[in-house]
Amino acid sequence: MRVILSNVTGEQSKLKIEFELVNPSYANEDATVTLIEKESLASITVPVPAQNVNGNTATITIDPTKFHFDLIGQDEFQWQLYYSCGNTEHRTLIQVEGEYVSAVHRIGFKAYYQYDIDPSGMAAFYVRTNRTAKQFVMNSANLFGNGKLHLTGFDQINDQKLNKMAIILRRASDQNEQTYPVHKRPFKGIFEITIPLEQLNYEDTYRLYIEYDYQGKHLRQRLVMDTSLSSFRTIAKLANHHELVLKEGHKGQLRVVARKQPDASKRITKFRHKLTHLWKSFKILAGKVNRLRLRKLFKRGHTPFATTTIVFESFGGRQVSDSPYAIYQVFKKLYPKLNFVWSIQKSQKQFCKDHNINYVIKNTGRWVRIMGKAKVWISNTRFPAWVIKPDYVTYVQTWHGTPLKKLGLDIERVSMPGTTTNKYHDNFVKEANRWDALISPNDFSTKVFRSAFGYENQILKVGYPRNDELINDNYPTEINKIKDKLGIPRNKQVVLYAPTYRDNQFESKGKYTFKLPFSLDEFKQRFGEDTVLILRMHYLISNVLDVSDYHGYVYDLSNYSNISDLYLISDLLITDYSSVFFDYAYLKRPILFYPYDYHTYKDELRGFYLNYERDLPGKIVYDPEQLMNGIESALKNDDVEHDPKFMDFYNRFCRINDGLSSIKVIDYVMQQIR
Repeated sequence: MRVILSNVTGEQSKLKIEFELVNPSYANEDATVTLIEKESLASITVPVPAQNVNGNTATITIDPTKFHFDLIGQDEFQWQLYYSCGNTEHRTLIQVEGEYVSAVHRIGFKAYYQYDIDPSGMAAFYVRTNRTAKQFVMNSANLFGNGKLHLTGFDQINDQKLNKMAIILRRASDQNEQTYPVHKRPFKGIFEITIPLEQLNYEDTYRLYIEYDYQGKHLRQRLVMDTSLSSFRTIAKLANHHELVLKEGHKGQLRVVARKQPDASKRITKFRHKLTHLWKSFKILAGKVNRLRLRKLFKRGHTPFATTTIVFESFGGRQVSDSPYAIYQVFKKLYPKLNFVWSIQKSQKQFCKDHNINYVIKNTGRWVRIMGKAKVWISNTRFPAWVIKPDYVTYVQTWHGTPLKKLGLDIERVSMPGTTTNKYHDNFVKEANRWDALISPNDFSTKVFRSAFGYENQILKVGYPRNDELINDNYPTEINKIKDKLGIPRNKQVVLYAPTYRDNQFESKGKYTFKLPFSLDEFKQRFGEDTVLILRMHYLISNVLDVSDYHGYVYDLSNYSNISDLYLISDLLITDYSSVFFDYAYLKRPILFYPYDYHTYKDELRGFYLNYERDLPGKIVYDPEQLMNGIESALKNDDVEHDPKFMDFYNRFCRINDGLSSIKVIDYVMQQIR
């Protein structure tokens, strides 16, 4: 039996800790969790209520403020977790493994806590006290080439929101101050601000402070970083040979130094030194290349890049999208000094160029080299079996949906072209156990992933990063922007049709077919005056439907990369067996299920993990007439929050995502890198 710390949710002063129980071979009666402090050997035991043990999961609730105390010479507390269960005759004690990594959270002016993984892979609960009340710890700080300083941090202390927040820039020479109010909160509990620095006086230093209202007081603190600035972008070169440098000053306070770049003679000298260094580096590199060539004669291999490189891939390189893209966008903001590369097919070159994304074409010599020398891979589908994963690579698998249809080992008969059932099963298990971490959106998925993939490594139960924007976005403003971009009138309702592919509808290996199972003419006639239809076909369906006769009524957006945009602007989702409804449910809007070939699909193809007729969060219709009537009813009655069946589904599958999934995954990756 293994016990893994899989998630932490709730308020900062009342945390619910969730454990995954792997192969629970012992009785879970009278279960407890004991936390032992590594230095003082103090212990705290928390009972696990019987109602909190459910199959493969168990939960406890703690107050982090209770896990530090006055002890001479100790202001950092590292608690190890042990799970105990059984009866009087047979009782077992198991140290809890680590999967969950959190950012640093404040539980007061002088105390912080964090969940992390210790060097042996076990869960650790850190509490740091006696931090000065004059400091405010930031999440990230980066200088960009246009002279902008970008900062992010938490906007709460012990669950209480900080009000009237502002960043203060104080000039050292005359103590003159500039104030920049904080308005933007891209994620729940986190603020961000971009400060223009182009007009600073040069040969001067500027210190950074924060002001806010908290518990009836207006407070000011120095901005500091809890981690090294080496992970962030700290130099911005501006026009007229000027530059800005982000540094840590007295007691770690952040400061910006505005100065002139070295003059010509100094630059020439520096250039000569660089040339000498480059020549020495070249000689060293040439020797390494030669040695590497000789080693390759015996065994193919690589060494990692000096600069940490992270490779992203989505749907085999067919898109730049989904959870890898959500992680990439936040990663780029917080750690722009790292090297990010997208693995793409040629069809995505223009998208990458338009969005200033560093890329490499998949299945080329350069791609093999970058894959072999990167430190991290982040993908939502499997890599080919022949791709060799070096030992130093951390492979994060985001997957691409809560499983409705049977997966992997749970598929009894595989009918896809180019493979057999046994071969498919073997390849799935081999690939899955190359993953160092697999992201799960809920307990249901965690259980399925363990069984269907034969998966034994870490699971990060934090929710899918692609859904963060469904929780964090300002809906009215964002909806209008997306509609304008897609050419959809703002005043029209939107129906989104997003079916899956059928395993038995293929012409040849890799080529699938699909026929629209309802009349576009009837849709236009009944709803065209105030409603439009968006078609979003599965990426494996290669043929594109011709909807040119329905301009202004029907939009084929199958190749639109960000499906979350389509969720946001849609008033109703129609699907069949696709897992898209698990994500759409975050918006608490109507969902209509149209499984026109349900009995064939159920009996002859993969089958389902859920009871399709009982567990879905919406009405099921089986023919075109029922579909049209269902659309009309759903658009008129769109209040699903008072539907017990829908809310039971929401609480089961959507509740753990707090809008910070991307940041939690990044915390895990950075912990692995460090």
